Parts: sequence; structure tokens; C-alpha cells
Amino acid sequence: MILGIKFYVGDVQGAMERVAHGGLVVVPAAPALKDLPTNRSYREALLGADLVITDSAFMVLAWRLLQGESLQRLAGLRYLRELLLQRDVRTPGSTLWVMAGPESARKNLAWLQSQGVEVPDDCVYMAPVYGAQIEDRLLLEKIEKLRVKHIVVTVGGGTQERLGYYLKTHLHDRPAIHCIGAAIAFLSGDQVHIPVWADRLYLGWLFRCVSSPQRYIPRYWSAFRLFPLMWKYRSQLPIPPEGIRQRLEGEC
Repeated sequence: MILGIKFYVGDVQGAMERVAHGGLVVVPAAPALKDLPTNRSYREALLGADLVITDSAFMVLAWRLLQGESLQRLAGLRYLRELLLQRDVRTPGSTLWVMAGPESARKNLAWLQSQGVEVPDDCVYMAPVYGAQIEDRLLLEKIEKLRVKHIVVTVGGGTQERLGYYLKTHLHDRPAIHCIGAAIAFLSGDQVHIPVWADRLYLGWLFRCVSSPQRYIPRYWSAFRLFPLMWKYRSQLPIPPEGIRQRLEGEC
């Protein structure tokens, strides 16, 4: 348990077994985890997920420093590669892909096709720009109509988890919802390519910062706020500051 969140600690095969019959999988990153005390909907999404993966290298290293406990990291890239080997994911029409935009979709679909994964046009959904409160009736209707076994969400961190939780709590069926974020973008060329060795050495953040410093350096710099949060709360769920807590309660 880290910051009140029960992270999965195990290998990728075990993760696949956990969601073989459906459930919500989230892959939280440090820049979003730092907002646990103040982002109520994000916090609810992580608490309501069926599988929370230890993708954040910063979190894993910070936990080792603070607690002396070495966690097994399961990177989102590793999870995605294993997911794409699953027969029911590769079967045309069994998986709905929620894409961040047309250009991302073009690159991601081209890469999936190069890997032998054919995605029918009606199994692609272009996500709108979601606000603080997520509601997407069109997406719900599409999923209910297609009756897919898997939903892969490729939108940005902080949003993807909330969208996944929205789908989990509003769908009648129980598909597996995989919130993998940018993982596929590293493979498809939609973002900078991250080699396997770099991901294993916890250096994915460096490749992103070099590729687009103005975009990623501020983001990863802000992630350092996660360390004092972990120092203070360790395994406990962070409590919002009084003023923020009153505001959040007023929004309920």
C-alpha cells in the first residue's frame, strides 16, 4: 500500500490473469500521483481500480529510499506488449481503442497493423477534451453496441484513469479497461521512441525531456512534489488541506 493505493506487485502474466474476466487497469505516473490530495475524481479512480500498476520509476525509487523496500516495477510498456499478445485482444472487433486525436490514431493504428493487429474503423473512438467532470454518453453507447471484451484508453495521464473509472461504473457489462496512456505512443512514433533497455533502467523520462524539453521538463520537475507527500503519508491516503477538503465536499 502506497499513499492509500493498493499497487499490484507481481509479474506481467499475473497482471493479465487478474483482468482476464474484466476490470479497470490504471498505470499512474508521478506527475499525476502528486495530485492525490487535491484531485478527488482522480483519487476515486485509483481507489476504484481493479489493478494499479507500479509504472512510476520515481515512485518505486522513492519508496525504496523511504521504506527500504524494493518493489517490482511493472512498466506500462511491458504491460502493453504483453496485452497485444493476447488472442482476444488481437481478434478484430474484440477491442475498442480510445485515441487522443486523429494524428495519434493514424500513427497508433499504423503501428498496430504492422504488429498484425487489425482494428476495424468502428472500433476506434476519438476522445473529446474532457473537463473536470467526465461524462461521455456517446462512448458508452458505442461500447454497449459493440459489446467488446477490451477497451484500451490512450489519452493522457490524470484523465485516462478518470475516464476508465467512469466507464467501469456506467457500463452494464464488465470489459477489461486498460488505461495505458502514452505507452503505445512510444512504440508508434507518436512520441519519442523509448528503447526497452532505457525503460528497464528507468530512463524513459529522460528521452521524453530531451525530445521536447519545454513540454516535459516542467512536468517531471513538478513530479518531485510526490516525494514529500510519500515522506509524510507513506502507506496512508493523503488528506486534503482543510480549505481544499471543504471545497471538494461542496462539489459532492
